[in-house]
Amino acid sequence: MLDLILCVDDDPITLMLCKKVITKTSFSNTIVTAKNGEEALEYFDSIINKKEDTQLPQLIFLDLNMPVMDGWEFLDNFSSNKYSKVNTTKIVVLSSTIDPEDHEKSKKYPMVIDFLSKPITTNMLTYLESKI
Repeated sequence: MLDLILCVDDDPITLMLCKKVITKTSFSNTIVTAKNGEEALEYFDSIINKKEDTQLPQLIFLDLNMPVMDGWEFLDNFSSNKYSKVNTTKIVVLSSTIDPEDHEKSKKYPMVIDFLSKPITTNMLTYLESKI
C-alpha cells in the first residue's frame, strides 16, 4: 500500500472514480487531487517551499488533455531543474487518448512508468503494484 497518491485530471467524475477505486482496493492511504497541471505544480511548489519535511506522493496519475495546463506541459515543467528535489515521483499517464504517438512521447520522460487508458480499474492497480 502506498502512503500518498496525486491524481491530476480536470474531470470531477474521473477524480471521484479514482478515489473510489483506490480506496476500495486499499492501494493508497491518502489521495490528493489537482484539476490541471498548474494546480499539480503549485502542490509541488508548496512542498518545495515548506521548511519541514513534507511527504511526497509516491505515484501520480496524470491526464494529458486538460485546460489551463495539460499533462505534457506539466511533464515538461516537472522535468526541469526547479523540481529536481521532487521529480523522482513515479507517474502513470491515465488518458483517454488512443494516439500511439502520445504513448511514444511519454517514454521520453524518465518518471513516466506506464501509459494506461481511462478509466482506472482494480485490475490496473493490481498490475501497477508490481511496477512500483
